[in-house]
Amino acid sequence: MATKMGETYDELVDVPGVKERVSLEEWETRVNLAACYRMVWEYEWHHLNLNHISARVPGKDGQVLLNPYGPMYNEVTASNLVKVDLEGNVLDETPYHINQAGYTIHSAIHGARPDIECVLHTHTPAGIAVSTLKCGLLPLHQEALRFYGAVGYHQYEGVSLELDERDRLIESLGDNKVLILQNHGLLTCGRTISEAFVLMYHLERSCQAQIMAGATTEDDNVHILPSEAVREKAAEQTNLNDRNAGELRWPALIRWMDRIDPSFRN
Repeated sequence: MATKMGETYDELVDVPGVKERVSLEEWETRVNLAACYRMVWEYEWHHLNLNHISARVPGKDGQVLLNPYGPMYNEVTASNLVKVDLEGNVLDETPYHINQAGYTIHSAIHGARPDIECVLHTHTPAGIAVSTLKCGLLPLHQEALRFYGAVGYHQYEGVSLELDERDRLIESLGDNKVLILQNHGLLTCGRTISEAFVLMYHLERSCQAQIMAGATTEDDNVHILPSEAVREKAAEQTNLNDRNAGELRWPALIRWMDRIDPSFRN
């Protein structure tokens, strides 16, 4: 099996002994993160083997779990997730490597936001489309209104290869859990893996609906737009900081992944 970055893996293997080497809390995080990768695959939010979903290692400051570079999202398992530090250095015994270039965004957020346990980034067609619009995400309907006043925007600087972009990413995100990377894609953060996933679920649907409506500008001559008072009321009713919107749904989502293919638990 090839193991150098840029080469291919002739076969995909689970990494033996990981469950015995890590804490129960880390193994649980690994299982949930691997399941999240499978969910993103099932919803077709993946971009071949590109993009990342990262999760902080419980009790290990500055350590993060990330997908191996090469395998598809439906091949990610609890044991083949790669443990890295905030500079992208691999910390565990594994034949796998990570996409160093793509880690800039995740390391920035994990380093600056201790309240965030998981970061999820996608390049879906609807997300990319909204990321190109000057109006950004519009408050057109109930699903989108949960994000009203709670979305950051980050200006495109090219492929995220330069580490000095991390400071600007954090400034763009602010205290939010949602970031639209202009001319690029979508990003959500969560206090748990489940929260990051469910936020992305609603964000992705909001972008899809906006594009289907042909809404490319905030023009009330074309689309029905709620008043400012209604926008604020709806956002308050679904305040993203009040509760973890993923907790209630996560067990059912895990059961769904178990029915499809329980190998994410390996």
